[in-house]
Amino acid sequence: MSPSATANGTTNGVNGHSQKLAFEEYYNIINNELTTTSKTRHNTNPATTKPNPEVPVSTQEDVDRAVAAARAAFKPWSKVPLEERGQKLRDYADAIASYTDDFAKLLTSEQGKPIAQSVQEIGMATAWLRAFSTMKLPEDIVEDSEDRQVINRYTPLGIAAGIVPWNYPILLMIGKVAPALYTGNTIIIKPSPYTPYSDLKLAELGMQFFPPGVLQALSGEEDLGPMFTTHPDIDKISFTGSIATGKKVMAAAAPTLKRVTLELGGNDPAIICDDADIEAIIPKIAIVSFLCTSQICMMIKRLYVHSKIYSKFVEAFCNHVKANFKVGPGTDPENFIGPVQNSMQYEKVKDMYSQIVKQGWKTAMGGEMPDEDTSKGYFFQPTVIDNPPDDSRIVTEEPFGPILPILKWEDDDDVIARANDTKMGLGASVWSTDLERATRMAKQLEAGSVWVNSHFEVAPGIPFGGHKWSGIGTEWGVNGLKSYCNSQSLWLKKKV
Repeated sequence: MSPSATANGTTNGVNGHSQKLAFEEYYNIINNELTTTSKTRHNTNPATTKPNPEVPVSTQEDVDRAVAAARAAFKPWSKVPLEERGQKLRDYADAIASYTDDFAKLLTSEQGKPIAQSVQEIGMATAWLRAFSTMKLPEDIVEDSEDRQVINRYTPLGIAAGIVPWNYPILLMIGKVAPALYTGNTIIIKPSPYTPYSDLKLAELGMQFFPPGVLQALSGEEDLGPMFTTHPDIDKISFTGSIATGKKVMAAAAPTLKRVTLELGGNDPAIICDDADIEAIIPKIAIVSFLCTSQICMMIKRLYVHSKIYSKFVEAFCNHVKANFKVGPGTDPENFIGPVQNSMQYEKVKDMYSQIVKQGWKTAMGGEMPDEDTSKGYFFQPTVIDNPPDDSRIVTEEPFGPILPILKWEDDDDVIARANDTKMGLGASVWSTDLERATRMAKQLEAGSVWVNSHFEVAPGIPFGGHKWSGIGTEWGVNGLKSYCNSQSLWLKKKV
């Protein structure tokens, strides 16, 4: 059923909708209509465990309606000139920016991250929209003779489905929406059940800029994803999430030969060389170890520090974290580490913390089990494990929580082998004042993004993807645009 558009402040503006958004109620967006379902659900604020508002629980019928609307919208939208589609993305970015405070409060209430990190995420999302809106899809003349010209060009796939995770729901939704719409596709967004609110509201705002069926969003439970991945009329799945679920997405998409882009988990190593400037790099390394409560696939998950500086580094690192990274609700601007996002992840992280005693790991900082009273939120104190065995779970698994192993090394070749000894290959970094040495080491690391003297730097124009089990394909940059397109070789015979 559909609520009154007028009652929810969504009429009388661009595309027939006003500029005013209300952040109290949340609906599916199907064919530029606000719709709900007979059954609804809610998630909880991870800092308080209090309920957030109700959202729809979509059914197969809802998915079919959205897909039909997307299919009807595809041809007309794909014929809109590229420059005009780009302008709509820029207008959309401006509108999102005008609601920064509202989206930041909403994101913190559903995801848990500190408000400053929420503002940063919204800023990144608008930057991504603006950057994509001016990118150029190449049309390459691969042959030009007296007899013929051959052009390699790219055409939109059709209907894309974007399956968005709960750690960066705004940026990672926009990171799928921008290239899909810019290249002439339509897209349906499936937010995580744990963070549906921001994505539904972004899609609602999109009604003011995009024709019906171009940008839609459906919330639901765990059974909603398979409705997208198996749907016979969806052409592309862009999925960000766990390796285990990514494998299921790939298998489900196979019978209909959907194009698939998978951005999956990581277990990023960072290698600190013996000549590194400890004082200069520790603030940077601490941030990219504990940002978003370490719930980012490209956070540092394994920190390898040369034995010559190991003790000094560990002491300085722990002192910096203790002095600068307060734990608590994201609504307090003094806090840097918020709660773990949901009860499922809380239990997983708690299990990892329990291994400290069970496995006899030595802690350099933290290690306390959390309060059993989760009504106070899903909080953990940041923890550093001091030189655990290479085969321990804290080294081989991705904890997705604020617990970090620091390990000793002595030989360049040996530490590279240890860093690469994983099925994951999303990101990696080397830190050294000797750029030649660091570059030589970095080129041997098996990861989709490798940094020297930094980590977790991303940009809309730079392809982003994983090696090995960390993903298939890339998002962002021109490569990302191409992932929403078919490649076409156009043969033009000059003489008949």
